[in-house]
Amino acid sequence: MGMQTYQFSEDQAEAYDAVADVLKRAGVDLTDGIALPAPPDKSSVMAIVGRAGSGKTMLLSRLHNALDEAGVEIVSADFESRKKRERRTLAILAPTNKAASVLRGNGVPATTIHRILYTPLYDPEYEKVAEWLAGSGERPTIEGLTDAALDRAAEFFKTNQSVPGALATAGLRGSDFIIGWKRREDPLDIGFVDEASMLDEKQFEDLKEIFPTLVLFGDPAQLAPVGQSGEMVFDNFKEPRKQTLSRIHRQEADSPILDLAHDLSDDSLTFSDFEDRIQAAAARDDRVIIAARVDADKMARSPVLVWRNVTRIRLIQAFRGAFGAPPDALIPGEPLICDGIELPLKHRKRRIDLEARGLIKGQQVVYLGAGRKPGFSRLHVVGAVDPQISAASIVKIEFPDQEEPFIPYAARMGATFLHGAAVTIHKAQGSQWPDVQVFAPDIWAAAQSGRVEAGLPLWKRLAYVAITRAQERLFWVTRYALARPTQELSIADLSKPAPLELEANKEEEV
Repeated sequence: MGMQTYQFSEDQAEAYDAVADVLKRAGVDLTDGIALPAPPDKSSVMAIVGRAGSGKTMLLSRLHNALDEAGVEIVSADFESRKKRERRTLAILAPTNKAASVLRGNGVPATTIHRILYTPLYDPEYEKVAEWLAGSGERPTIEGLTDAALDRAAEFFKTNQSVPGALATAGLRGSDFIIGWKRREDPLDIGFVDEASMLDEKQFEDLKEIFPTLVLFGDPAQLAPVGQSGEMVFDNFKEPRKQTLSRIHRQEADSPILDLAHDLSDDSLTFSDFEDRIQAAAARDDRVIIAARVDADKMARSPVLVWRNVTRIRLIQAFRGAFGAPPDALIPGEPLICDGIELPLKHRKRRIDLEARGLIKGQQVVYLGAGRKPGFSRLHVVGAVDPQISAASIVKIEFPDQEEPFIPYAARMGATFLHGAAVTIHKAQGSQWPDVQVFAPDIWAAAQSGRVEAGLPLWKRLAYVAITRAQERLFWVTRYALARPTQELSIADLSKPAPLELEANKEEEV
């Protein structure tokens, strides 16, 4: 009901109308709720930009609802019916699994950019179930699947629109019904991209090839992708191709964290002034906390955000020491960050399998324990729809003042991981956590450096990105110290279905 009574601000209304105009030229009329076949050779790209609290996610959600009501099919990347190719489609994308899961938590059926590049190949028998769930086929009779199991699958799909999730509800594992993956060959239709400030030029060009109509939603105050001279792909767009939203002020829902983020747009604000404002916010609101020490317990599920690499490594070592982790092995519950996939070109299929399961560069995972095969690890992929897998892993433990990381154990090839108890603010973009710890001495060091990025002092961009990762509470850590944990590291908070064995990554085949 809240969605129906929500009133657009003036600039939200203008942005909505601008997108509606682009969609109308592409054959989808949101006013009349009509979706006509796509006109040939029509393509357009536009951007909706605004800082945190400007209502980008609300606008994206309202546009998604309007397209759904106009009969546009939502493509989830889980399954695409062969029988509906003539229908208009919408895909809602985010650069990371975590960012996609934030959107899904807001009722928007998002997937990752990477996942939309690949399509799953279903076992023909279970494809009949997928077609039935998607409304394109008769209710099937499948050996081993009872009527009650099919009813459970249908009930799940009605709410979540996920074919793999529905089949899992029926008692199947992904490896039962997905037999492989292939790179997308056919273009799609309409694409919405959240967190578009993270896009690099290559990803942007890939998306323009796939989507004739592309709408980017991004924050111009965030950090630009590494290697892009501080520029974002939408920076040079002009109106009406770029619509800018200003902050929405709502008395009841006002957030001290968004207030602080808004303060950073003041050109005259110094780092000292900003810390004074944080002190004042903490004095009047318990959602902002001045902390003398990093909290080790919180690091297990939301990393401390830092600027300097040396800070990151020292905090990780302090975390591991506090929890009694041995230097030559991981213990269950340790957070990791995927650092890429080390496989030669000839093993492209294995790479696709890993990436399609969510193991993309920068992805957060939690170590659950050793796999059944040497060099394999059981992992929980944070934010993924199907989060628990077992994969060939190369885990790197870094130490201060040592150029080469220590590798306690590893497959010869596979997904590579760094520790994730602390991450750089750059890597945290696209993610949010209920509680976030920001390491203030690093922000101060950036301020002392005097560096500027795309016309803004670097420390302000870093502070802005770091504090806006916090959904509920911000911890501003002022000293280089660690508060010891109050409990042992655990995986009890993670759901534990049987992990999928990535058969395409058997070590003996690599």
